[in-house]
Amino acid sequence: MTAEFPRAEYAARLARAQARMGAAGLDALLLTTEPEVRYFSGFLTRFWQSPTRPWFLVVPASGDPIAVIPSIGAALMAKTWITDIRTWESPAPEDDGVSLLAECLREQGPRIGVPSGPESHLRMPLEDFERLKAAVAPGRIGPDAGIVRDLRMVKSPLEIARIEAACAIAGRAFARIDELAGPGVALAEVFRRFQRVALEEGADWVPYLAGGAGPLGYDDVISPATDAPLQPGDVLMLDTGLVRDGYFCDFDRNFAIGPVDARVHRAWDRLRAATEAGEVQLRPGQRACDVWHALQAGLGGGTGAGRLGHGVGMDLTEGLSFTATDRTVLAPGMVLTLEPGLRIEGGGALVHEDVYALTETGARRMSPPMPERIAEIGA
Repeated sequence: MTAEFPRAEYAARLARAQARMGAAGLDALLLTTEPEVRYFSGFLTRFWQSPTRPWFLVVPASGDPIAVIPSIGAALMAKTWITDIRTWESPAPEDDGVSLLAECLREQGPRIGVPSGPESHLRMPLEDFERLKAAVAPGRIGPDAGIVRDLRMVKSPLEIARIEAACAIAGRAFARIDELAGPGVALAEVFRRFQRVALEEGADWVPYLAGGAGPLGYDDVISPATDAPLQPGDVLMLDTGLVRDGYFCDFDRNFAIGPVDARVHRAWDRLRAATEAGEVQLRPGQRACDVWHALQAGLGGGTGAGRLGHGVGMDLTEGLSFTATDRTVLAPGMVLTLEPGLRIEGGGALVHEDVYALTETGARRMSPPMPERIAEIGA
């Protein structure tokens, strides 16, 4: 599999965007972040980890996208389907692509949209953005009417296949847990071993790995690892967002380090009930808040986590959130996680997460099935 999709995939994305742009009265979209640029171009590089240089893609109301990028990226961008590539030598703080970008935007028309809603950010210096707005005047740069977010939430079959491939890699890595963890092994060493195994199983890289361990769950689900050794009776959780061909998976797995307290098993049963209740609601036409209410009912009460699942794709988390207030309507092609969690009586947290692709009639799980009982290492 190659990082770039067939040209027809990008042409379809562009056509959908341009139809929405016409309805919203926009002459162009200005994109500045890695997943947005890649969504329309196929430009995949880890060079985005360097914050020094800005990168721009302009999606016009008609015609193909235009890349306005530092010259160091010209050769790679030329390997994508983009043919109009305009470059400057960067970094150039006195004018880091602003004049070149302004000229491109003025060619398109006065109404420019930039992703501006939840989860959006502007990957260029704010001073340069102010210069850009002045340079395109009397044209105006404003919100993109949610176009890019809406398009990215609904995946194509090719995108779903990539996320499923990432899930399969993570599943194979989790299946090797007996090689990675056991009594006396430091949690930090478990993290290192898991990342190595994930790469062996086919991951391109592992940008996200979190977890925790303790006799009655863990303190939180976002901590880096410590050197504390695993103890008999601990619950170990690993949550991974590994990448394959530019797409994430995102799910966790819990393991018992030998026999665990009965309270852990009771909490596990509640997590299973919540997951099953959420799965029933994972179908087109339901709202994100409906799924949240089902998960809450299955758990039997509040969790304090803020949300109980989300979208996943080119970002680890993207699109809708399963909260009480998110009224996004589910649609076929969405890839979503269910992530119920609870507090164990007298202890910490227990969280379970799975990944699903929405079909016309329901949902298909892409992560391995949740076991009836928490898996015991070495059993």
